[in-house]
Amino acid sequence: MHKHISIIGDGAMATVCALLLESQGVKVTLWGAFGEQIADLIQTGENRRYLPGYRLPASLRLTAEDARAFDKADLIVSAVPTQFVRSVWHRLTPHLPQGVPIVSVAKGIENETLLRPSQIIADVLRLAGKPLPKLGAISGPSIADELARCLPATVCAASEDAELAAAIQRTFTCHWFRVYTNSDLLGVELAGATKNVIAVAAGILDGLQAGTNAKSALLSRGLAEITRLGVAMGAKSDTFFGIAGVGDLATTCFSPQGRNRTCGEQLGKGKKLDDILASTHSVVEGVATTKSVVALANKHQVEMPITQGVYQVLFEGLDPIEGITQLMTRQLKAERVG
Repeated sequence: MHKHISIIGDGAMATVCALLLESQGVKVTLWGAFGEQIADLIQTGENRRYLPGYRLPASLRLTAEDARAFDKADLIVSAVPTQFVRSVWHRLTPHLPQGVPIVSVAKGIENETLLRPSQIIADVLRLAGKPLPKLGAISGPSIADELARCLPATVCAASEDAELAAAIQRTFTCHWFRVYTNSDLLGVELAGATKNVIAVAAGILDGLQAGTNAKSALLSRGLAEITRLGVAMGAKSDTFFGIAGVGDLATTCFSPQGRNRTCGEQLGKGKKLDDILASTHSVVEGVATTKSVVALANKHQVEMPITQGVYQVLFEGLDPIEGITQLMTRQLKAERVG
């Protein structure tokens, strides 16, 4: 079990990880990229910007100093939004101690490279001439506000290194937070990224008041197309039918707190994407990830009509009602999952 953990990032998920780990006696250092945000956390004792209403433990070490980001760390948690992982890790790599494993909790795919979060970190370290540590990811249905209230939740700790996955499992598991291990790092990270795209579509249906039948159909067909992509890329199909796949997908599509679903809902009500993004403090990962998933679908020649429809609504001005019509009037066929 890890005793000294550094968390890179100061958003909602970073804060929740800190609360969970500190409650189990782990010594945590939380690093943020912006000094003024860390100063506010220190002064107010809570994360007013991203997770208001929850007191930070006095023992939590908060810093914006790069040189102190990894103090005594025997595990590093990367909680940076996917499109910022590269720049943050490029900044911090000179201070990274050798051999300390890194686990990502981000859910997305980098636009320029189509890399997953753990791959981005590995790429940055390779370019810097650093030896690669063991890498992993934590993913699953994990709404930050519910975790902060210690409501029951279950996630996966994924790594190609079984020892690391088991160590993460032991470190994070408590009486209200259950962690399974999974060797399919590719599938777990891909599931976490692609479900955000389907959640945008689910929100659009909510905004249009299309009903529960439509939303449930969307979830099941969305699962089918992201499973097809995963299998084409080399992931295990079982992963997408587990807690990191359909479990996270269901939560994100139905929870009123999900940023991606909420973004889609506003689109369905007629609001413009730029206005929606400007009105939220948090990153809506599904927007940028949609571009990456469409590119991956084209690369691997996988049909993903829902994802393509979301892309057209987000970036090509397609009216959401027209998008639904296109999906409903596609050529008739037998159902296929995966």
